[in-house]
Amino acid sequence: MPSQSSPRAVLLLSGGLDSTTLLALAQREGYAVHALSFRYGQRHGAEIAAAQRVAQQYGVAEHVIAEIDLRMFGGSALTSNVAVPKDRPLDDGGADIPITYVPARNTIFLSFALAWAEVLEAGEIFIGVNALDYSGYPDCRPAYIAAYERMANLATRAGVEGTRPVTIRTPLIDLTKRQIIELGKSLGVDYALTTSCYDPSPDGAACAHCDACQLRMKGFAEAGIPDPTRYADGRAETSPPDDPSALSRIPS
Repeated sequence: MPSQSSPRAVLLLSGGLDSTTLLALAQREGYAVHALSFRYGQRHGAEIAAAQRVAQQYGVAEHVIAEIDLRMFGGSALTSNVAVPKDRPLDDGGADIPITYVPARNTIFLSFALAWAEVLEAGEIFIGVNALDYSGYPDCRPAYIAAYERMANLATRAGVEGTRPVTIRTPLIDLTKRQIIELGKSLGVDYALTTSCYDPSPDGAACAHCDACQLRMKGFAEAGIPDPTRYADGRAETSPPDDPSALSRIPS
């Protein structure tokens, strides 16, 4: 576990499957994690409670919840009254950018993380973007992350002086949801703490039909691991087949 002498890192924590796996991985690598979450006017505000549960479970060095309100701009089903798409074919991911894309969200989030990293004198920023099993968002691609990292090292004092270059860490970017879940289970992640749904019911139950729910269910099914999510339609958790080789497929 990290100690007082551990290197500091800022990690974007949504309370979802990917960012929780990322947190477990960053701590295994020995980082003192300073977690950053956002209450940005999202309709799936249950993720804030999930982020708080996860941060507490992992004993992060600090957990900050930044308050911004992207509803002033709208432009997304997550920050307006536009309906969240349901039951989209998963193989359509990347063909069209869905209405659940929040304009410039990762750029905004990373900018907050960059500012905090400067104050903390942290050279690493972790973000759980993924370019395989995802909804086709432009700010989840490797080219975007590489461009942001270049900009970060032009925009910060430490980057310009060369004393502490900024690195944007994306260890999940080339993994499928199945691989991410397998990795998380090898790290002891309790996915019951997490939430993924874009359109949960008032009591927090997942809808089972938005892109995020479908990708989550697909990942657990392919990994042969029970999905602990509580779904609004009451579907039962299915036990995985007895497959002792499942965890041997964890990526290095």
